[in-house]
Amino acid sequence: MQRNAWRRSSRSGSNGQCVEVRDRGAKVDVRDSKAPDAGMLSFAPAAWVAFMSTTKAQMIGRP
Repeated sequence: MQRNAWRRSSRSGSNGQCVEVRDRGAKVDVRDSKAPDAGMLSFAPAAWVAFMSTTKAQMIGRP
């Protein structure tokens, strides 16, 4: 992931209902793409990796 650039998931649809993620090195930020000025959540990189790993593992098990 490119540092300091907001990125949308490649799986986001054209309806604009997705989140954007930005890697700042020491933190990973997440915001709502529909309301980018409404604020963001920041995670330590290890916490973000753990969240994404768990999410992907759960999605793989779904039909």
